[in-house]
Amino acid sequence: MSLTLYGHPFSSYTWKVLIPLYENGTPFTLANVDPSNAGAYERLAEMWPVARFPLLVDGDKPVMESSAIIEHLQNRYPGPVRMIPADPDAAVEVRMLDRIFDNQVMGQMQRVVNDALRPPERRDAVEVAEAKAMLDKIYGWLDQWLEGREWAAAGQFSLADCAAAPSLFYADWTHEIPAAFANLRAYRARLLARPSMARAVDEARPYRAYFPLGAPDRD
Repeated sequence: MSLTLYGHPFSSYTWKVLIPLYENGTPFTLANVDPSNAGAYERLAEMWPVARFPLLVDGDKPVMESSAIIEHLQNRYPGPVRMIPADPDAAVEVRMLDRIFDNQVMGQMQRVVNDALRPPERRDAVEVAEAKAMLDKIYGWLDQWLEGREWAAAGQFSLADCAAAPSLFYADWTHEIPAAFANLRAYRARLLARPSMARAVDEARPYRAYFPLGAPDRD
């Protein structure tokens, strides 16, 4: 087995794949695409012209997109923590929450971050306000969904939680989860306490200056 993950320690979608790798103790090499690591980003771009990460290389086979990578790992390198349940109905619930966290939480957070990365004359206050309003809506829905649940879906730690952990981490930095949403805040805290997530957070600490909104003095 030879697994190489092209990604960045501060990247939310890289975290999403690192978490199941750490959960199952799967051996791999991280090819850090940070500019300080010469050549890694260029090798990524040769294999995947859009140069989006993470990208997993299994032997000579590249696998793109975080959810697909996690499913590939489960199929080829199963471990004690199963990320997608065998039961088809439970698997649908897990995949549904995976998409909700990626699209409705991470996607809205990214709109605010992207605005902050633009030159001041190109920033769009309306875009930011719309994104934050959408985050408030999905925070409220998730708070209700999580009532009585330890993990996001199917009664187990899964792909859905791998998506939730980085999306809620950065979304809360971008537009803080209101105190009224106690279920969601408690769920985020449980994710941060999970050793796999805690490891990803700690490995990313040297890069916090990259966060364009300014990393808060917490987490």
